[in-house]
Amino acid sequence: MKNISSILFITMLTISACSVKTRNNQSTDSTANAGTPLVEKGLFAKMKIKDTIKAGDSVLLKFTVYNPADSAQQFCKWHTPFEPLMSKYLDVKSESGEEADYRGAMAKRIMPPPASSYIKVKGKDSLSANVDLLKAFAIIKPARYTITYNSQSMSGLRVTDSVSFVYKAK
Repeated sequence: MKNISSILFITMLTISACSVKTRNNQSTDSTANAGTPLVEKGLFAKMKIKDTIKAGDSVLLKFTVYNPADSAQQFCKWHTPFEPLMSKYLDVKSESGEEADYRGAMAKRIMPPPASSYIKVKGKDSLSANVDLLKAFAIIKPARYTITYNSQSMSGLRVTDSVSFVYKAK
């Protein structure tokens, strides 16, 4: 019994050593792409908002999806401004770090998303949608607010930048 345990242990150790060596030997040739810039071809989005917004005015966020590729690509419209506010896909925080309360709807979804929940963007084209943040967020106090998109994993869109605005009293 002791011999079987020893043989089993040595066999497992040998197999794991072989698989580690195999993984380490699988490398990409970094010189093959030398001098060629890596161009990201996936869909990405940018947000825009006015720098200063007076209390009582709409807090309109423009959300634009860009397709830098030559062919059409699609993204899931769930958790984006391309559908009515049905989830908290944005983080809205004041400069003191206080998060604006989300008061909008929270939809439960079936997975995977059906085909009707996807929007196609033609190659080298873009699509925009606007959303009034006051319809879902309690932005009440005068302050500088920063908006960050938090639903890249759901929509499939890359959004790397946040936007800021100053909410001023009347």
